[in-house]
Amino acid sequence: MPSSRLLIGPLLRRVVGTRATVWVETSAPAVVTVRTAGGATGSAPTFSAYDHHYAIVVVAGLAPDSATTYEVLIDDEVAWPVPESGFPPSVIRTRAVDDRDQPVSLIFGSCRETTQHATARKLPPDALDAYARRLMADPDPAARPDLLVLLGDQVYADVTSPTVRRLLRRRRRRPKGAPATQVVSFDEYTKLYLESWRDPEIRWLLSTVPSVMIFDDHEVIDDWNTSAWWRADMREQPWWAERIRSGLTSYWVYQHLGNLSPDEIAADPVYAKVTAAEDATGVLHEFGDRVDKEADLAHDTERWRAVQYQWSYALDLGRTRLVMLDNRSSRVLESGNRAMLPPGEWSWFLDRAHGVYDHLVVGASLPWLLPPGIHHVETWNERLADSRRPWVASLSERIRRACDLEHWGAFRRSFDALAELFARLGSGTPAGPGARVGAGPAYAPPASISVLSGDVHHSYVARARFADRSVRTPVHQLTCSPIHNQVPAGMRPLMRLGWHPGPAGAARALARSAGVPRSSVRWKKLAGPYFGNAVATLTHRGRSAEVVIEGTTGDGHLRTVARQQLSDQA
Repeated sequence: MPSSRLLIGPLLRRVVGTRATVWVETSAPAVVTVRTAGGATGSAPTFSAYDHHYAIVVVAGLAPDSATTYEVLIDDEVAWPVPESGFPPSVIRTRAVDDRDQPVSLIFGSCRETTQHATARKLPPDALDAYARRLMADPDPAARPDLLVLLGDQVYADVTSPTVRRLLRRRRRRPKGAPATQVVSFDEYTKLYLESWRDPEIRWLLSTVPSVMIFDDHEVIDDWNTSAWWRADMREQPWWAERIRSGLTSYWVYQHLGNLSPDEIAADPVYAKVTAAEDATGVLHEFGDRVDKEADLAHDTERWRAVQYQWSYALDLGRTRLVMLDNRSSRVLESGNRAMLPPGEWSWFLDRAHGVYDHLVVGASLPWLLPPGIHHVETWNERLADSRRPWVASLSERIRRACDLEHWGAFRRSFDALAELFARLGSGTPAGPGARVGAGPAYAPPASISVLSGDVHHSYVARARFADRSVRTPVHQLTCSPIHNQVPAGMRPLMRLGWHPGPAGAARALARSAGVPRSSVRWKKLAGPYFGNAVATLTHRGRSAEVVIEGTTGDGHLRTVARQQLSDQA
């Protein structure tokens, strides 16, 4: 028996050209090797932190436009595949060298509680489990999507399962005042990932479909960074410093590191320090503390650029560009100057939004376009929260927290800036800082712009309508949530009403009464809302785009609940 075992993984993360990255956690220090049937290999020693051991292996020499099975060796002993699992072999599939005419398929969703939660809370069947079982039944690797995009709440630090709660009760040393049923330390976070990613079907799915991820609030705590007052209140809690540090460092290890391409991994300064250290606990401890403090500098572009660590990232698949945005950690929370992204990161986003592609996909854990009635309430609340009358601002803050009013509408400057960017791109004009719609030389606009989101525990498709008639590109909000959770039954009528013209018009009038300016964009629901567990697939073929949302049946299968064409071009 090998001295080190495979605890979590393998997770196939990025496939870039003829290279791929595979992430694992092992039970002890080891050398991890990934070996494909086609002869491509890669090896890496584990790095250690908090008495846990990890490796991300770059597999080089893959053949273009191919699919090859692989195995994982721990100190030269085969640890994957597990012979008795009965699951199909794990496969690495590459795209053609010139993949511009190759279709692109992205599966996406958010908010997945573990099977343990299903037993305790009687949740509907897990949509990602159902999707994995369907892929297992189809032996053709070409039927598998190019990328799995997970849009937040991959684990729940503040809503734990019965198994994790039993572990927490046995812990003798926890920070003073730490919530009894919530994780705080890095080691406690590792139990969340162990429980979630060892689910047999999910484990197989993550081993054979490349994946990228971004956090939302529950990786840290509900409504993380909703306001400056919220942030100040949390910092007064004696357990918060360890919680935020552990949440950020565990996210870097388990999720973010795999978002990076092989070249980006090699250039990442944190990875260089972690792999150079015999024990990287101190490196990650300092990193977690620093990253949280950097958020206080988000409004100061020059100082923030000098110290920031950026969670947002971008990648290209064929003629599709995906830009994943951090909606949480670096928000500007200054009264009257709130922004979803700090100025430095917004400039980075503008750069990535330009380029030669057919389809732009923006991943944002929080929906840009909510039901209009809810959106206008959020803009109204933000305006009142900036009031110079202390009692008005205080009351508005209490309403914000009680009703979770912290989406793009509650960061109106960012909402409008995103609308303006999409209008410029969609009208075929440049979108640099200070540019005007219709200014500058024309270029070919993309065939589609899609915003992928989760968070709100229901699924829908909405299309934006711009005041500027020159916008030719269809712009859609594609929301798919939850993968495995549910929205309280009492909230469903409110979410439905938010789409109705009457309540939406009343909320718009309320916002206008508080001085909220008229928006340059309106939107209409095309499909949904659907309140069950679901996954969605976005497919690009040439300049056409289509989304399919599939919900789970009572017996754990998938059925189509929405199908929508997104591009006006074939």
